[in-house]
Amino acid sequence: MIRLLIADDHPVVRDGLRGTFSTEDGIEVVAEAADGQEVLDLVRGHEVDVVLMDLRMPRMSGVRAITELGERDPHVRVLVLTTFDSERDVLPAVEAGAHGYLLKDAAPDELVRGVLAVYRGESVLSPAAASHLMGRVRTPSGQLLSRREREVLELVADGASNRAVASRLFISEASVKTHLQHVYDKLGVRERAAAVAEAYRRGVLD
Repeated sequence: MIRLLIADDHPVVRDGLRGTFSTEDGIEVVAEAADGQEVLDLVRGHEVDVVLMDLRMPRMSGVRAITELGERDPHVRVLVLTTFDSERDVLPAVEAGAHGYLLKDAAPDELVRGVLAVYRGESVLSPAAASHLMGRVRTPSGQLLSRREREVLELVADGASNRAVASRLFISEASVKTHLQHVYDKLGVRERAAAVAEAYRRGVLD
């Protein structure tokens, strides 16, 4: 019997997922959590095997919960189930230690197969998640950003504002914002400081 914990901050979603697994003989929903901290609090007491994890939850995000689970309870398998399929969501979750990544539009039988697969130690990825990971493998870090995106990021790393970057590169502030958004998407981050840090970590910036 696979002991499953469902983590999602929407009660209606949890109810629907519980119903999906209620007819499965080999899977038992033993606990539900509304945020990442609840996941950590409930895992040990309920001897959980697999966590079906949303990513964006209050108090503690799914990515942080995955990271802490990997340190505290590495035997627990995590299958991400979310509505978000961008690179900025997929890559941090996988890097944190998620064993699978599915979207909430997945069919019920696909969810069941996903839980069974990650329990067996296999990886499960939605087509969108697989595409992002393949893109990361195929694109060397140094070639990840275009020349203009790298120029913008280098100036941002030096502390330049969007207006200053626009002035230095003779482009509009709107163009600067567009280039930065592309940088965020490619690096899997959400704001400029994180982009700079991630670019240095990957060797995109010297």
